[in-house]
Amino acid sequence: MITLTPKAAGKVKDLLAEKNRDDLALRIFVSPGGCRGFSYGMAWDSPAEDDTVVELGGVRVCLDPMSSVYLEGAEVDFTEALMGGGFTIQNPNAASTCGCGQSFQSKDGEGSPHSCSCGH
Repeated sequence: MITLTPKAAGKVKDLLAEKNRDDLALRIFVSPGGCRGFSYGMAWDSPAEDDTVVELGGVRVCLDPMSSVYLEGAEVDFTEALMGGGFTIQNPNAASTCGCGQSFQSKDGEGSPHSCSCGH
């Protein structure tokens, strides 16, 4: 299962409060692409019927079936910095990661690398 650090959960709650939408969940997903084969993504969404939905630190998180496989055991954190702050994902299923942390290659070698916007 995926986890959120207290800082990440707090930031998600703040962002959701700004939207004034308590009906939405945080969707965390992976999609094919990026310079290592898969890219991470996050979006506000309503859970689908086949999603895994969990409450972490007071935040509803939903994962589609494919993303659940690649995010098993991952931890989402949030850091504040003048440069390079934001959400980060520490993923034990990643064999290698892009320099920006937005793309990864899975340990099973799945995914097809493509160029990504970070320049790595």
